[in-house]
Amino acid sequence: MRILLTGLVTVHWGRAEFGNIGNYYIVETVVRELHRVFPGTEIFTTLQMTKEFCEKEKVTVLPMELYYTWSESDVEKSMKELGIASIYQITGKLFDKSPYIDEVLKSDIVIDISGEMWGDHANPVGKDRFLVNLIKIRVAQLLNKATVLLAGSQGPFNNCHEIEFAKLVFKNFDIVANRESASYEILKKFEFDVSNVKSFTDTAFLFEPYPDLKMAKIYEKENLFHKTKKTIGFVLCGFNMLEGPYDKKPRHDSEFTQFAEVVEYIVNELGARVYLMSHQNGFELPPNFKLINGRDYPYAKQLQNVVKKRGRVNIENVLCMEKPYLPKETKAIIKQFDMFITGRIHAFVAATSQYVPTVIITRGHGGVSHRNIGFARSVGLEEYITNPADVTDMIEKVQKCWNNIDKLRNILKNKIPQVKEAANACFNSLKQIKINK
Repeated sequence: MRILLTGLVTVHWGRAEFGNIGNYYIVETVVRELHRVFPGTEIFTTLQMTKEFCEKEKVTVLPMELYYTWSESDVEKSMKELGIASIYQITGKLFDKSPYIDEVLKSDIVIDISGEMWGDHANPVGKDRFLVNLIKIRVAQLLNKATVLLAGSQGPFNNCHEIEFAKLVFKNFDIVANRESASYEILKKFEFDVSNVKSFTDTAFLFEPYPDLKMAKIYEKENLFHKTKKTIGFVLCGFNMLEGPYDKKPRHDSEFTQFAEVVEYIVNELGARVYLMSHQNGFELPPNFKLINGRDYPYAKQLQNVVKKRGRVNIENVLCMEKPYLPKETKAIIKQFDMFITGRIHAFVAATSQYVPTVIITRGHGGVSHRNIGFARSVGLEEYITNPADVTDMIEKVQKCWNNIDKLRNILKNKIPQVKEAANACFNSLKQIKINK
């Protein structure tokens, strides 16, 4: 068995491992689950993983240029491949090849992992990126290869000029194994053929953190525990801000007012500490590789400073994690909080999968994220999604979560084993695929 793992989550070297922590939760577990379901399989990927990852997880990295390069020639090259594959479907003959076509021909299954980018969220990452992705998968379909859209959240398609082509490609996937149920509703709304769609839960629920024994020194260094006060973790990101774009710089202190009021409520009314942290990192490239703080950190730091300037709480009860940590370390840290508030969905996964009651702050601009609804629904916490434009709503959701901490923790302890079983079932479903030789 040979699997080609590609899709819109394809990024430059280091980004999946040392940048977006949530992406690493996904990539590691996807690879491990594929090896579990297909023992002895060879996995080749356009995701640019490190040599260490490839050796440990038994993966071979292909040049990213086979898939997408952020250049003007991406569409032209992929269109030529589409022409080659289209003629092959009619005649059974290849009049030309390309490095990508060579890899497809050698593979038994081509798997597209695109997360929430399969739709409107693709093109902001790169010009014509969604079109190129659709063409690449259509090429595999025309070459009679089994294709899977795996662990994704499709849509919306409000700005999708390629929607009719997307419907064609979507219909011809052998399986669309989604990570939540809300996308099914979005697909039906936009009149996609959903006969091949199955809804499961996110693979990231299976991601394992480092054990507490290995983390003990970090816990102590970060002052995670207090003798008398509970600690609530808090992740804020650019998508939660009311004004876009998500990476806008600089941001005025006034943009943090409603979040500061939530922090003040937690400290003054609930008597708890707030621990602001990041769920995204950055890094300096080799040969002097170094993990550095990512895009979330400035939001955490500015929120702490705004709270300090307002002078309404004892600032000793508002901590900020100054150092970046690896995904396995980050998830282990999140486990130690009594409660969690997050604007990043995979920080929500990290918390709830370890039975930490959690409030989700949804997008503040750019439309509602149906993915958030689907993830929250999968663990029974849909009523704990809150609107960052409404400080009263945020405080009410935090208060409700706080008042039900023990109850919610028990609910999660009963629910998460089922969620993990559903995540495993997502991959088990791939056994049904008919391999075309």
